Parts: sequence; structure tokens; C-alpha cells
Amino acid sequence: LQKSLNETFGADKYSRARKEVLTYMFSRPMQMALYFCTGMVKDETLFRHYALNVPFYTHFTSPIRRYADIVVHRLLSASLGISSPIRMEKEDIQRQAEHCNDRKMASKRVQELSADLFFCIFVRVRA
Repeated sequence: LQKSLNETFGADKYSRARKEVLTYMFSRPMQMALYFCTGMVKDETLFRHYALNVPFYTHFTSPIRRYADIVVHRLLSASLGISSPIRMEKEDIQRQAEHCNDRKMASKRVQELSADLFFCIFVRVRA
């Protein structure tokens, strides 16, 4: 897919804009990644990362960024024996994961609505 996209972008004065538009259009239909407690899911194929083509995957960034990252860091640390085991039931972890998913989807929606609003303002001002 990436090779085909690179060929489509071209090398003219519109190639950068074409790249941004096509990348956006191709990435939107992909299923959004969701946090979940692996102890609550029987089907291990759901642990797979589609784009990276790896069987097991977890996502986190700096633990100061998001609550979900802090939870992942703590769970990984405990599972590797670096820190004490987490005293939480898998149902509680799943509830936290669902809450993080809800917040992530709400944030994404607000970002999209904000972009739409500013585009409308831009068009109105330029019209």
C-alpha cells in the first residue's frame, strides 16, 4: 500500500498536498485501536497489530502524557517482575480501558469538529 501511495504522490508542485489528502483518506477507514484487558479476551488474534503485522502489541508513550499510558506502564512493570503485582481485578482494568477508549474517541471527535469549524470560518472569510 505504501509503495502504491508513494507512486501516486508524484513529484509536481501538488505532490505534498496530494500526499496529505490521500494519506488522510486511506487512514480514516482503518479500525481505531482500542485499549482492552487481555484477560477478558479469549481470541488472541485481537491482540494483533494490523499495520505492523505483529501478533502481540501494546501501545504507550511517556507515562506523563495520558492515564492509559500510566496503566500500561504499571501493568508491564508488574508482569515483568520489576514492580509489585497490581491489586486490581481484570474487570476493573477492563472498565478503565473502556473509559480511556471513550475519552480517546471523544477527543478525536472534538478534534474533527474543530477542524471542520475552522475550515468553515476560513471559507467564509475568503469568500
